[in-house]
Amino acid sequence: MSVLDNWDSWKDFLGDRLHQAEGDGLDDRAVSELAYEVGDYLANQVDAKNDQEAVLRDLWSVASKEEQHAIANMMVKLVHNNGTK
Repeated sequence: MSVLDNWDSWKDFLGDRLHQAEGDGLDDRAVSELAYEVGDYLANQVDAKNDQEAVLRDLWSVASKEEQHAIANMMVKLVHNNGTK
C-alpha cells in the first residue's frame, strides 16, 4: 500500500519528511519552496488516491501561483505535528 492511499498515512509521511528537512537545517523558505514543488508535481503527475488528495488537486488546478504557494504553506502547517518524529 502506498502512503498516498490513506490521508493519515500521507500526512505522517509528509510530517516525517518535514522534520527530516528541518533537522538537516533547511530554513522555512527552502521548506516552503520544496513543498510548492512537491505540490505542483503531485497535482500534475499523480492521480489522487483519496478524496482529500482530489480536493487538493482541484484547488491547485484553479489557483494562481501565489495561491499554490499558500496551499503548499498550509500543507506544511497541517503536517507539522504529524509523523513518527
